[in-house]
Amino acid sequence: MALTLLHEAETDDPILSVVNLIDIFLVIIAALLISVAQNPLMNPFTRQDVTVIVDAGKPTMEVVIKQGQKVEHYKASGAIGAGDGEKAGTAYRMKDGGIVYVPEATQ
Repeated sequence: MALTLLHEAETDDPILSVVNLIDIFLVIIAALLISVAQNPLMNPFTRQDVTVIVDAGKPTMEVVIKQGQKVEHYKASGAIGAGDGEKAGTAYRMKDGGIVYVPEATQ
């Protein structure tokens, strides 16, 4: 009978729940550190230049360029392909991968 009383006293210990919470927070912190290390823009240890394009080809397109410690952020004006201009010629891709540009004859 003494064993059952001792066992019940151990299950009511509030420190056990605090230890479990600390373990959960450690796992969350480790996951956050791994996600920051995987992000090329936030990683302070990388020496590579990085260019990230968000929403490519859409009016909400953004370009983020990281060169060393310098980070530049560009937003599209929303007027993709808009403006005054005229067709200047035609470009053809050859079988070998080269591109040939043929200007249009002006009148």
